[in-house]
Amino acid sequence: MRVGLVCPYSLDVPGGVQNHTRDLSEALIDLGHEVSLIAPADEDDQLPGYVVPAGRAVPVPYNGSVARLAFGPLSAARVRRWLSDGRFDVLHIHEPAVPSVSLLALWAAEGPIVGTFHSAMLRSRAMLAASSILRPSMEKLSARIAVSEHARATLVQHFGGEPVIIPNGLYVDRFAATRPSPRWASPGGTLVFLGRIDEPRKGLATLLEAFPAIIRSRPGVHLYVAGRGDVSAAREMVPREGVGSVTFLGLVDDATRADLLASADLYVAPNLGGESFGIILVEAMAAGAPVLASDLPAFRRVLDGGELGTLFPTGDPAALSRAAVDLLEDDVRRGRVRKAAAVAVRRYDWSALSADIVRVYQTIRAGAGLVGEEA
Repeated sequence: MRVGLVCPYSLDVPGGVQNHTRDLSEALIDLGHEVSLIAPADEDDQLPGYVVPAGRAVPVPYNGSVARLAFGPLSAARVRRWLSDGRFDVLHIHEPAVPSVSLLALWAAEGPIVGTFHSAMLRSRAMLAASSILRPSMEKLSARIAVSEHARATLVQHFGGEPVIIPNGLYVDRFAATRPSPRWASPGGTLVFLGRIDEPRKGLATLLEAFPAIIRSRPGVHLYVAGRGDVSAAREMVPREGVGSVTFLGLVDDATRADLLASADLYVAPNLGGESFGIILVEAMAAGAPVLASDLPAFRRVLDGGELGTLFPTGDPAALSRAAVDLLEDDVRRGRVRKAAAVAVRRYDWSALSADIVRVYQTIRAGAGLVGEEA
């Protein structure tokens, strides 16, 4: 099958949708399909052979973050040429409502089209305002997929329909095969935070506010912070008691990311909102890191209500510090959670999810009706 994939966000910056589309491309290729992925990217980027760059991206504030999008005559021309040359059996557009190459592809394409929705933005004024304009375009979708219940609710609220839910995927064994490294070991315990450090909704400020109380109970504890953003500004947020016990690593590669998670005594996700799934929690679980996360609906679902990790009240530094200390002092509890998570995380492996997605492709190609649409 010839499959065209569309990612709206620039591939030169790591992100959930970017990682998802690249991993899905590789999973489909492994299954024997012919795949091409178009996304914003510079021509001189080090890109896999299956990626077609749609032009340089422009940073735009979006969903509490800054998205790098490509929209304009040049990108539109590249999308049309890509569609013409590709002659795809199925076109799979991720975030088809995002004003980037995704929306451009939806406008230009005909034939079997799948749309995957990742965002959770209930009661978004921008989405509500745009829904009446975009709804006719959304009717071109032959199938609708949501990566989580919260992404499904966002889609239903703004565009109707009833999408199927296929979650974000992970190559689980790439994380499970990584062993703890002595370089990250700390006598009081190793905490890890991964995320964009300059986005308030990722909650780093909450974790740093909680950190002095953790240090007082666990002398020798160390926090490693990895992610893109202004490291100098982030260091200014570290409380005086935490200086020397927090290391900022900046943006790390995939191998270091897995190494950090495998070495963590605790992975902390203090996010404040705007999360539709929580793939980083899945990565941590796969690597063997016990998870301590904000009690967001998306995180609660991934952690099976707290069976596969520990939840604390969102935005509460005192609760975070108490939960972190309790976990660091309870080796048996952390070991029990590790074992349960290692089994449960297999549900997110690409070996299963890619097969589910291919079945959606086959259904719409066979003309068996719309998938994820209103009856």
